[in-house]
Amino acid sequence: MGIDQNTILPRLLTTRPLADTTVEEAARRGVEIKTLSFIDTTPVHTAATIEEIQSALFMRTTVVFTSMNAVESVVEIMQDQQPDWQIYCIGHTTKLLIEQYFGKDRIIGTADNAVSLADRIIEDELAEEIVFFCGDQRRAELPDMLFAAGILVTEIVVYETIAVHHKLNENLAGVLFYSPSAVESFFVNNKLELRALVFAIGETTAAAVRKFCSNKIILADKPGKEALAKKAIDILALN
Repeated sequence: MGIDQNTILPRLLTTRPLADTTVEEAARRGVEIKTLSFIDTTPVHTAATIEEIQSALFMRTTVVFTSMNAVESVVEIMQDQQPDWQIYCIGHTTKLLIEQYFGKDRIIGTADNAVSLADRIIEDELAEEIVFFCGDQRRAELPDMLFAAGILVTEIVVYETIAVHHKLNENLAGVLFYSPSAVESFFVNNKLELRALVFAIGETTAAAVRKFCSNKIILADKPGKEALAKKAIDILALN
């Protein structure tokens, strides 16, 4: 059954771009997706940072990635080199990027979030020290947990997160959030009607939302932004 052209579709805001197929599926099912990013990221490629990355590229060591932005920043410097790294990582997209650039065999452990990843690293007892490629607003849980377990952590900040403060004047049925920094940037100029649903990629992002509103929060069942979006579509769909 088609959707009446006069029907006002529920509008779902995503704070990170989604695949065209996801947006098209939403439209077919009666959900309008609006895309607007509230953060921007930029690689940190100062002379000092490049030197740190290049030094790590020649090390046989264990490294940690918790963001696709960190992977992309390191790869820009890596070029054709293939470092002898053991890699721990989180997130569906981050893992796929690592497989693409470093190979599946380099990944020795994954988790859905930084706390679980730290637990995995500690339990494995494979590394006495790690290199953590991160952003300037990285959360403290992972390095703090590793340090408390006696693991030496060398942090290399390879990207910066910049808040982008848009102001919206429209009714939203739901919002998709994928990071605490995007949550904080959104609420600088915006409020949500109480009926709006908030979809959060994980508990850390959900905790950030709770600081600003009391709206119902729905967590992702699976890692990855597309999975979260599809869950939102299932809930908001008219048909």
